[in-house]
Amino acid sequence: MHFEILVEDASGKQLLEILVPKILKGAHTFKVRFYKGIGRLPKGLTPGSEPCKRILLDQLPRLLQGFGQTFAAYPTSYEAVVFVICDLDDRCLKTFRSELLAVLDKCNPAPTTRFCIAIEEGEAWLLGDLAAVRRAFPHAKGSVLSDYVSDAICGTWERLADAVCSGGAEKLRTSGWMSVGKEKSAWASLIGPQMDVHANNSPSFCYFRNKLQELAEASTASI
Repeated sequence: MHFEILVEDASGKQLLEILVPKILKGAHTFKVRFYKGIGRLPKGLTPGSEPCKRILLDQLPRLLQGFGQTFAAYPTSYEAVVFVICDLDDRCLKTFRSELLAVLDKCNPAPTTRFCIAIEEGEAWLLGDLAAVRRAFPHAKGSVLSDYVSDAICGTWERLADAVCSGGAEKLRTSGWMSVGKEKSAWASLIGPQMDVHANNSPSFCYFRNKLQELAEASTASI
């Protein structure tokens, strides 16, 4: 099976390129495509910006329609699926998932698709494995990490920054969002290799992992 994985930023791509091979077994393939932010679903579910702007939700109707047409042209023996991974941020999970499913329902043909929402942010998946955080950052502040509740709505990237960065989130934020993005990519590249995908306490990560495994195993069993 081939997996097309869409994520909203470069740090997400870096992390998934490390973690997905730890999850998939067998002759499966994958490609992670990153975008320049999450944006929002356009009104009427028609693309709200030019493709060159590469904003994930703005382009999602076009992307899913395109994958549906592409997958339909593949031989029946070639299985492919799209994973859309994005942060919940301050959205209502139930409403957001319904909106995403509505985009898929408008596609004809519709690609096999799974929506996986990081709660609250992608850094929740890193914090789901505190042992990996500590291995990557031996001097991380234990007092900040110890009271973290997996997938809590608590300012997730700020919590990780407070644990591992000198000056914490406040200092990092004053350096600008480009600096925040670079730091997030550094976290992904340093913590990701240390992570055990089968010992992660983030429910939203486990959902992603399990969906990936289920599809891969079903594909293998059908051969």
